[in-house]
Amino acid sequence: MQKNKRVAILQSNYIPWKGYFDLINLVDEFILFDDVQYTKNDWRNRNKIKTPQGTKWINIPVKNKGRISTALKIKDVEIADKKWAKKHWSTFETYYAKAQFFKDYKDIFKELYLNTEEEYLSEINYKFIKTINNILGITAKISFSSDYKLLDEKTERLVSICKEAGASEYISGQAAKAYLDENLFESEKINVKWMDYSEYPEYNQLYPPFDHYVSIIDLIFNEGPKSTEFMKSF
Repeated sequence: MQKNKRVAILQSNYIPWKGYFDLINLVDEFILFDDVQYTKNDWRNRNKIKTPQGTKWINIPVKNKGRISTALKIKDVEIADKKWAKKHWSTFETYYAKAQFFKDYKDIFKELYLNTEEEYLSEINYKFIKTINNILGITAKISFSSDYKLLDEKTERLVSICKEAGASEYISGQAAKAYLDENLFESEKINVKWMDYSEYPEYNQLYPPFDHYVSIIDLIFNEGPKSTEFMKSF
C-alpha cells in the first residue's frame, strides 16, 4: 500500500473551474462522489463561460429536472437531450474563436463534444475531467465513490472511503468545514488539510471584467500551454 497517500472526494462537476483541477493535482487519488444525492441548480450539470455580454451558463439538460427525487443519486442522472453536446461546442466556437490558443485545442474539444454519446451525467463529467487532466498534465488516479463501501453519516462516509483507499491525508474544500468532524479522521490517523482557493492570478481573458469563476476551458483557450502558470498546485 502506498505511504503518505493524499485523497480528495468531491461530486463530479461539468467542465469545472481551475480550482477543481488544482485540488485533483494535489492528490494521488481523486474520488468522484457519485453515490450521493443529485442537487439541482448546482455545478453537476452546468458551468459558466465568458461572452461579450458577461458570463453565460451552459447546461446539460437532464431528465425530469423539475421533479427529481430527493433520493436520486448523481450516478443515476440521465441526459434529456442528446443534442446538448453539439450545441455546447457551437457555443464555444462562437465565443472563443478569437482566443489566442483556441486553434491549438480546437480539435481536442471538438472531437470530445461531437463524439460524446454517454447517457448518464456522471459518465460525461468523468470523460471531460479526464481529458482536461491530460491537457494539464495531471496524473492523479480518478475513481468513483460507488466503488467503495459507503456509510450513511456524512463524515463517517468520507472517513470510510479514505480508509479503504489507504489515505494518510484528506484534502477538502473550505465549504466542508460546516459539517466535517476532523476528530473522526484523526481517530483513523488521517490528516485533514483545507484547500485554499484565494489569490489566484488573473490571466489574459476575453471580454472584461475578469472573472475567476468560469470553466477551466476558458483558461485553456486563452493561455494554452501556460495555463498551469495561473494555477496554484503546479
